[in-house]
Amino acid sequence: MKSVYQFFLEIFRRSESLEFLSKPLAVFLVFILIILIAWLAHTITRKIVVRIVHRIARKTKTTWDDMLVRRKVFSGLAHLVPALILYYASDFSSPPGQPEMSALPPEMLEILSRDYNFALGGILIKVAQIYMAGIVVYIVNALLNAGNDIYNTTKYAYNRPIKGYIQLFKILVFFMAGILVVSIMLNKDPTVLLAGLGAMAAVLMLIFKDTILGFVASIQLSANDMVKIGDWIEMPSRKADGDVIDISLNTIKVQNWDKTISTIPTYALVSETFNNWEGMTASGGRRIKRSISIDMTSIKFCSRELLQKFEKFGIIRDYVIEKQKEIEEFNKGKKISEEDKISRRSQTNIGIFRKYLEVYLHNNPKINDKMTFLVRQLQPNEKGIPIEIYVFSKDIRWANYEAIQADIFDHILAVLPEFELRVFQAPSGEDIKTVASLMKDV
Repeated sequence: MKSVYQFFLEIFRRSESLEFLSKPLAVFLVFILIILIAWLAHTITRKIVVRIVHRIARKTKTTWDDMLVRRKVFSGLAHLVPALILYYASDFSSPPGQPEMSALPPEMLEILSRDYNFALGGILIKVAQIYMAGIVVYIVNALLNAGNDIYNTTKYAYNRPIKGYIQLFKILVFFMAGILVVSIMLNKDPTVLLAGLGAMAAVLMLIFKDTILGFVASIQLSANDMVKIGDWIEMPSRKADGDVIDISLNTIKVQNWDKTISTIPTYALVSETFNNWEGMTASGGRRIKRSISIDMTSIKFCSRELLQKFEKFGIIRDYVIEKQKEIEEFNKGKKISEEDKISRRSQTNIGIFRKYLEVYLHNNPKINDKMTFLVRQLQPNEKGIPIEIYVFSKDIRWANYEAIQADIFDHILAVLPEFELRVFQAPSGEDIKTVASLMKDV
């Protein structure tokens, strides 16, 4: 490149109009040429060499090389080619032999300055060194990610995860890379900077406590994919319940459903508990978990007349008939008389009602029956026997979800009397007045 630089310099000096711009024009053209060569070399490396490596990795039986490809380790290595080209071509405008400037007389310096640029070579070398440091960090980060992926395929990964150790090593790598970049820019020994930082560590931690905590928390949030802009999070301790609209080093802004804005320290999302509803959004279903309390005094064995009534309901006809046949065969095999109501197996109105709810919800097109689906009886309490519905709606939008849930329980409340069941309801003022009126009449 020195020869190319001299060639352009000679051409521009032959023109009287361009003679005073000969040196900057020659520097500019050579610099553009270096950039083009570096870009071309990177393109060739990425298109040919890296592609060949990827094809070989896909054909092998092992999985570790596929993970290296997926983490773009080889693509990162391709960036070393333009960095090395820039590094070795950076002294194109420097004097030959790299003489010590301070040792030269002023007359010699003036002569050399007409043709050469003393500072440009050092600047380009620093840029190339910083570029290479960034590439090395990228490659190490990709290798660590690939190493974690490879380790996760082993039988030890479930009980002994190493992700935390890898993240700690990444922080160390980034810290050392930052020290190296600063030392390159200031042209200082990295060990001197480390010694100075050690002396200032206590002061820096006191002044930038929130910033340091926020920085570490940001790395953890990003690495663990805990929260991102657009996620719906709920954090009762900070009175936040809404969408994340901004994530910065020190704070995270949440727009609540009442349109207020909650500002949460970034480190609080690591040190405190919060719910991220993004998993629900991605799952394709929103949970409906609600119970209705049945008055225990309305629960009974089904009589023949009540069973005949249930057989008229098409949605549970087959179940009632098949279940009654099973019960009658059991009772005949045990030779249990119809008067022995304790020993006999019998259907109950609440049991048939639970089965009805299962069939009804399975037939509801708005319920995702491929996810968790339960209709269960909870522990009886002073308010009766709770029958809980634990299902997922297909529509996760809030208003539609509430409408689906309301429609289900509207139907349940309306259909309960058909099963001769009653909902438990605490006595109201009207109930007390009615009882008082009856007592007065008596």
